[in-house]
Amino acid sequence: MPYYLYRVSQIGPIRQLEKLAQFEKFKEASVAAKEMRQNAAPSQDLFRVVFGENELQAEDTLNTPREVQPVFGDEW
Repeated sequence: MPYYLYRVSQIGPIRQLEKLAQFEKFKEASVAAKEMRQNAAPSQDLFRVVFGENELQAEDTLNTPREVQPVFGDEW
């Protein structure tokens, strides 16, 4: 399954996804994402690598909010 590189822009409450590239190996995708992050003008855009069977699954993964992990000792 391929790895996809996306630019994620937050415009108000709407998250906009732009597919930049597709890679067969994670290392290649990771290097490309790091280069994009270094060369990008300062903004709130994020560059994300995501694994998926196809673009639809990758975009669904990016749009699914993560569960908040419990912090132990937070109740003190």
